[in-house]
Amino acid sequence: MNNFTGRKKDAAPLEEAFQELLKTYRLEGKFREKSLIHDWSSLVGKTIGDRTQSVFIRDKKLFVKITSGPVKREIQMNKSKILRLIEERYGADVIEDLVCL
Repeated sequence: MNNFTGRKKDAAPLEEAFQELLKTYRLEGKFREKSLIHDWSSLVGKTIGDRTQSVFIRDKKLFVKITSGPVKREIQMNKSKILRLIEERYGADVIEDLVCL
């Protein structure tokens, strides 16, 4: 039998340790950017996600290549709402603008 009594009782949970690691190496912003790109489809829904060809971030601008004209117009009309949603979920300093391609 293994005995784990030598383990620290006040060890930080894994998430806290991970966040501390990101802070230490100044990777928080990059991690949030990658998370946003990964989560794009779930953030905007299946219809928009299915018509998204690519998503990338450059200079605090989120570039989204959309394969449907009507969906592109829908995103442009709801740009401020999408940016607000991104800010709430990923922080105010991740994205400053949304560009549809």
